[in-house]
Amino acid sequence: MKIKRSERLVDMTHHLLEHPHTLVSLTYYSKKYGSAKSSISEDLSIIKRTFEENGIGIVETLPGAAGGVKYTPTISDSAAKVFIEEICEMMASKERLLPGGYVYLSDLLGNPQILQKIGRIIASQYTEQSVTAVMTVATKGVPIAQAVASNLNVPFVIVRRDSKITEGSTVSINYVSGSSERVEKMELSKRSLPSGSKVLIVDDFMKGGGTVNGMKSMIEEFDSETVGVMVFAEAAYTTGKETDDYTSLIRVDKVDLRNRTMEVSLGSHFD
Repeated sequence: MKIKRSERLVDMTHHLLEHPHTLVSLTYYSKKYGSAKSSISEDLSIIKRTFEENGIGIVETLPGAAGGVKYTPTISDSAAKVFIEEICEMMASKERLLPGGYVYLSDLLGNPQILQKIGRIIASQYTEQSVTAVMTVATKGVPIAQAVASNLNVPFVIVRRDSKITEGSTVSINYVSGSSERVEKMELSKRSLPSGSKVLIVDDFMKGGGTVNGMKSMIEEFDSETVGVMVFAEAAYTTGKETDDYTSLIRVDKVDLRNRTMEVSLGSHFD
């Protein structure tokens, strides 16, 4: 049974949004809606133009028997900058400053709208890197990893500092925590990451960089490759970081624990 064009447009749009980075054949839509491929192509042209004009993403049509249509979520540099500037203003509150120079982020990273934007900003930078998995360490980085993985349409894996019986057999490594300068341990289930994976590391807050280095070492243990490291916020005021191979969305430039104040600015992603 054929449906109205307006209904078809809405349903196709919803399907594309729910299946990013997935090649969908025109035959699939043609059979689903009982419409000619020429009509489907016209609808896709409308969706493509609307998505691009409103900064929703890119709709790409690939010709040939093995072709189809693919939606890639994106966000413009200007829109990303405006959004992160708003987050910087939210973070400037002295109530966010915690002992040890850490920053309270749970309310921001628990907001679905903020997470969705963060995930899209990060994913937009790695659409051409053929990422096959997103990695983070439990627990605060998990919402970000999930948001990024959703936009890239790939799995995300969680490295833990203690083993869970539900994880089965694990690979464990020791690493030096950059913030505490202590030897720590992290573990990952052997079933979590296939050999040859291309992994994007994400985290919520980076102070010394030791945890990021630990995750890089873990990826090597799985005969896989780190394609990038992106953190939501970094403690730019710390010196002697364990790594400089990363990108941040937000910089915490200065912390005054006595007066409970801090200075926050755009991260290296916008340099």
